[in-house]
Amino acid sequence: MNWDQSEGKWKQATGKIKEKWGKLTDDDLQMVRGKRDQLVGRIQERYGIAKDEAERQVDEFSRTYDTDESTTGEKIRSAGR
Repeated sequence: MNWDQSEGKWKQATGKIKEKWGKLTDDDLQMVRGKRDQLVGRIQERYGIAKDEAERQVDEFSRTYDTDESTTGEKIRSAGR
């Protein structure tokens, strides 16, 4: 996930984020609004983990989310051919 552009795509990403981190509430996600550092803080708080672990998880999620999003886009484009 490109965190510079994430605020615009935030509503799309929240479903995947809730799947990954089920302890995050809708209020948490509304407050975070695509800001990486705030997401890391909320994960750290809700799961009682260290900041570096929360950052690692968010980075891993970002890579996976980008890949999933690209794959979905490719499937949609190829279906139209």
